[in-house]
Amino acid sequence: MEERNNYFYKKKCLIIGGLGFIGSNLARKLSALGAFVVIMDSLIPDCGGNFFNIEDIKEKVDVYVSDVREQHTLVSLIKGQDFLFNLAGRSSHLDSMDNPFVDLDINCHAQLSILETCRHQNPDIKIVFTSTRQIYGRPEYLPVDEKHPLRPVDINGINKMAAELYHILYNNAYHIRASALRLTNTYGPGMRIRDARQTFLGLWIRLIVENKTFEVWDGRQLRDFTYVDDVVDAILLTAKNVRSCGQIFNLGGMENIHLKDLAELLVRINGRGDYTVLPCPEERRKIDIGDYYADIHHINNVLQWEPKVPLREGLEKTLSYYHNNLKYYI
Repeated sequence: MEERNNYFYKKKCLIIGGLGFIGSNLARKLSALGAFVVIMDSLIPDCGGNFFNIEDIKEKVDVYVSDVREQHTLVSLIKGQDFLFNLAGRSSHLDSMDNPFVDLDINCHAQLSILETCRHQNPDIKIVFTSTRQIYGRPEYLPVDEKHPLRPVDINGINKMAAELYHILYNNAYHIRASALRLTNTYGPGMRIRDARQTFLGLWIRLIVENKTFEVWDGRQLRDFTYVDDVVDAILLTAKNVRSCGQIFNLGGMENIHLKDLAELLVRINGRGDYTVLPCPEERRKIDIGDYYADIHHINNVLQWEPKVPLREGLEKTLSYYHNNLKYYI
């Protein structure tokens, strides 16, 4: 049911990457709030777009299948929008090392093109850009706050860092209202589970649902995880609050957990399953960041955001979803 007394009622919202994991959950929430939602997604196989992600709202949103590098489509879709939720990009760290120029093209050059289109076609638009904690690299201290040095350990992190800085530059130099959220290990219904391109947890979930053994590499790494509903809430708070303009915010989870303990928790919740602990492969070890969990005081102070979904509850919802819908994601 449309909620007529909320900020997004009848607002025009463009979600680039809206058939993907986070984008589709955002589209669902905005649609429920009565917004006019337009989705642009390339459906590049390696990037996570999936029409089933919007199966329940497909009559309520407009979808354009187009690559973010298509300038003509960008111009036509950005005109007249109140909000741009920029979730476009490649997320695979290994792919970025294997194909650095493709990653540069999508995660950096295309981002500049989006901003230039906004500057010339719709300078009043508000942009929320989803960045990544990967740009910090290997932490010098924990928890990691926004003042931590930025030292990405892979091509993907470097390009995402550049894209984030472009957004803040356009906010400061051209008054294109933009904010960035540094995400960490987002999980939930709709996440990519065919492989580990978005997150290793997706692959774990696929294998445990298929009753297959999954691999835990090392297992001593300490991480935090954010349920997708909490991420969507943070995106919407950032979009509607004027205090967010030009700001960069960390997102994080309610608790920190070693990866081996996460594997144990996943098996217990599922009621069955098995895993094996192996050394981290050489190609992964080169770009692994070790322990990481976020300091979220900044977004809490400015926007009063904090995660609400405990890890166990989020994993229960995620496992239930894939037990019922596995065939649409493999």
